[in-house]
Amino acid sequence: METAELVVRYRRFLKRRNCSAHTVKNYMNILGHFNAWHKTSVSQVTHKDIGAYMGYLLRTRKPKTINCHLGTIRAFYDYLIDEEGIPLINPVKKGYRLRLPRPLPRHLKDEQVRELFKEIKDARDRAMFMLMLRCGLRVEEVAQLTMDGIEYRNRQIFVFNGKGSKDRIVYMSEDARSALQGYLKKRESSKARKVFLVQKGTMRGKPISIRGIQKRIEYYAKKTGIPVSCHHLRHTMATQLLNADADLVTIQDLLGHSRITTTQRYCRVSNLKVQRDYYKAIEVVLQRTQPRGEDDFRLNRIVVKDNRV
Repeated sequence: METAELVVRYRRFLKRRNCSAHTVKNYMNILGHFNAWHKTSVSQVTHKDIGAYMGYLLRTRKPKTINCHLGTIRAFYDYLIDEEGIPLINPVKKGYRLRLPRPLPRHLKDEQVRELFKEIKDARDRAMFMLMLRCGLRVEEVAQLTMDGIEYRNRQIFVFNGKGSKDRIVYMSEDARSALQGYLKKRESSKARKVFLVQKGTMRGKPISIRGIQKRIEYYAKKTGIPVSCHHLRHTMATQLLNADADLVTIQDLLGHSRITTTQRYCRVSNLKVQRDYYKAIEVVLQRTQPRGEDDFRLNRIVVKDNRV
């Protein structure tokens, strides 16, 4: 069977597995790129070919992107072996990937948050970024937010089909709800179900795109001199909640993390909580182990003498 036909069948398989359209598109792009490079049948690809492909990608791609390519190609060969029954050896060895640095999540300090939002006077922008800061929404979740996903009475937002096709509920702080209501009062009437709309130009009244939201935060970052992105606001929320002694599992649920290990990364930057825990614990240690004063020493000698008598 031709490689192109196998890729088409794999595409149908991914759709049957209910993978998101974004995931399917990325997989097809990566496989198309790989097939154009090796120009042979899938059965002829070897471990050496994969090594050569990595070297080719290293010229122009970042390590994280290369690992995405390797993971996609390995998954494709797993499909060929397990689902199509083709007698192959997967050319991408298990665990075969580039080592990546694990930078700490970046977050804003309290004074930076105040300075940033002091400059955000546009009602729409303020509402968008407040939902990221207070509710932990991803930029794509803000872009996809619909009017029927907002529940004002219980101050809840329903995130439909979030990352990994997962739904979840997040909660609005009072300032986030106020910012959202302030924007919706000024928002021009539209048949669009999406909450946040383009305000100027030929696309006025249409839902704002992910890139459109990112450009707005880039504008404010340049204006204030604060190195901030949409995801930094989400990191800031997680760090602030952890410093306020929120439970790690609670933060995991709010952020929509599949694994607790992802949320645990915030423990490494939550210095305020670590600092409090340290001083609280070390005080107990000192009380137990600290050398006694001179008066305690004299009293101890008197007690010993009395015992001898």
